[in-house]
Amino acid sequence: MSEQKIVTEKRGHVLLIGFNRPQKYNAFDLEMFMQLADAYGQLNADPDLRVGLVHGNGKHFHAGLELPTWGNTFSAGKWLDFAPHQCDPCGLTPDRRLNKPIVMAIHGICFTSGIELALAADIRVVGDDARFGQIEIKRGIYPVFGATVRMVQEFGWGNAQRYLLTGDEFNAAEAHRIGLAQEVVPAGQQFDRALEIAQRIAKQAPLGVYASLKSSRITLEKGFAQAVAALMPDLQPIMGSEDAKEGVASFVERREANFKGR
Repeated sequence: MSEQKIVTEKRGHVLLIGFNRPQKYNAFDLEMFMQLADAYGQLNADPDLRVGLVHGNGKHFHAGLELPTWGNTFSAGKWLDFAPHQCDPCGLTPDRRLNKPIVMAIHGICFTSGIELALAADIRVVGDDARFGQIEIKRGIYPVFGATVRMVQEFGWGNAQRYLLTGDEFNAAEAHRIGLAQEVVPAGQQFDRALEIAQRIAKQAPLGVYASLKSSRITLEKGFAQAVAALMPDLQPIMGSEDAKEGVASFVERREANFKGR
């Protein structure tokens, strides 16, 4: 039986996804990364799960890749193949992409693939002890888990190249300034705050949440015009849902809605 390097726990409608290799600062070997793909697939497939919360056990969130175990993968010149039950945690495989939101709780070291996983997520809560570094160029390679694309999108060109081309570390305050961190909290409070946000998302209408996420991604990936063109057509089927009726009823009755995701 393989070691459980990724652990999961259902907390209401939230799936907690924990990096569980603290003795290695949660560095990824290939097995651990594929276990993470299993967990993302579990979140995507279970209709009772609405949000994922990714966190790291131990003193650090994620120290990056255990490079000696990835040599054959990188030398093959193509991205990983995922099984039908898995989702690509980096969101680089269109037909294996997670369709539900991910919140991340980051503390301590967050290097290389940790930043790239965070950029593929949707909301990042960061402890003020966090240290970030996109340091692949110091190891003779360059980032291939999405940083060169998503840093430009989220940080702007200059901020992205400042850290991609130097490999310099930056702290939680800088992560907040450039947009990697949505909130910075005292070290040790990042998990609780991230869980609070995840649970707030999970209380909203799931069909609306997923449609909002889809629309936002279309904007980034296909542009303004295609995103606008999809707005009303994608809303139309949602209007016939039980949740849309519940949303109207809760508004009229001045009460909190109880959404079912259908």
